[in-house]
Amino acid sequence: MTLQETIKLDEMYYMNTFGSRTPVQFTHGEGSVLYDTNGKAYLDFLAGIAVNSLGYGHPTLVKAIKDQAEQLLHCSNLFYIESQAKLAKLLSDLNNGGRVFFCNSGAEANEAAIKLVRKYFSDQNLHKYEILTTYNSFHGRTLATLAATGQEKYQKPFLPMPEGFKYMPYNDLDAAKASVTPETAAIMVEVIQGEGGVIEGTQEYIKGLQDLCKEENLLLVIDEVQTGIARTGKWFGYENYGIDPDIITLAKGLGGGIPIGAVMAKGKAADVLTPGSHGSTFGGNPLSCSAGLAVVETLQKAGFMDKVLSNGQYLKEGLKKLQQQFSFIKDVRGIGLIIGMELDIKIPGKQIVGLALEKGFVINCAGNNTLRFVPPLIIKEEEIQKLLEALSEIFTQKRKEDTL
Repeated sequence: MTLQETIKLDEMYYMNTFGSRTPVQFTHGEGSVLYDTNGKAYLDFLAGIAVNSLGYGHPTLVKAIKDQAEQLLHCSNLFYIESQAKLAKLLSDLNNGGRVFFCNSGAEANEAAIKLVRKYFSDQNLHKYEILTTYNSFHGRTLATLAATGQEKYQKPFLPMPEGFKYMPYNDLDAAKASVTPETAAIMVEVIQGEGGVIEGTQEYIKGLQDLCKEENLLLVIDEVQTGIARTGKWFGYENYGIDPDIITLAKGLGGGIPIGAVMAKGKAADVLTPGSHGSTFGGNPLSCSAGLAVVETLQKAGFMDKVLSNGQYLKEGLKKLQQQFSFIKDVRGIGLIIGMELDIKIPGKQIVGLALEKGFVINCAGNNTLRFVPPLIIKEEEIQKLLEALSEIFTQKRKEDTL
């Protein structure tokens, strides 16, 4: 189908939850490059929003999906599933212990974490159910995860929200301490707020939250949906902070493009979700877990993580050099290959996204007018250099227009 034919069908039959979509239709990809219906190539620095961790057409991932599809796509969780058991063990080993439950998305993983927290204290006959989250956070679009998300703009059309969530300022440890009540059960936080504009938690704040949870008998839940599975150059984003959370949630990059989510819990929290208390029809099916195994085993290869870190540093340093040249670049931040460049409001980020697309680069704009760069983890230094050169050209043109 042509792009226009697809647009026509979309406008007639698809619920318009994504607004005015970018008028591009991709047909295939190779490595970190996408191709549209006109054959135009685009270097991808979005990766399906931190999903396509191995890029496009990666032979190991393709083979794993193909081989599993030829054998068994799905069977009920009433039966044992080899790839599910193997992936659970692999993730547990990487997390230094714990049990895993598989689902289909980040929102589902966070829903499972919320249920786990409540049941943990209910099983002890304790009236502790409230979860502290932060302003500017993003935890999903189901009603419960939307209630956990500290952004009113997402919640307003769906009020009233489910009860049991309280919001506090990010990177403010005193505010966190003041927010704890006798009903508080857990703190749920992102170590880097991805949708909020790639805002890094400080070492003092993240470590302080763990100490607070221990002092107050709370569970610490780290939402690793966007930062997990090597995105920051470590298996999990929390490893950059020297903490050991009770619960983490995963999705996005875990399946390399195949939908999969996971909630992992340690200690006493690991045994909370008992038979009948939770479940999923599709979660942890043979196909998604085979894809997850292929992704994780590929990332385990010698030197892969080092390359993520070095390429992330190369990108960050290149963006900081641009910041020195252009006064409307307010900040550059991030870890590994999740990097944000905050722009002055007079330079609309979405406009820069469109100009980059014209030049053959896929990026996007997150909170606080921030350009977000989350490329496939296989991105190459020379591809990063091409992006930096394109951004320099775009910013130079914007500066000229601003002085006319």
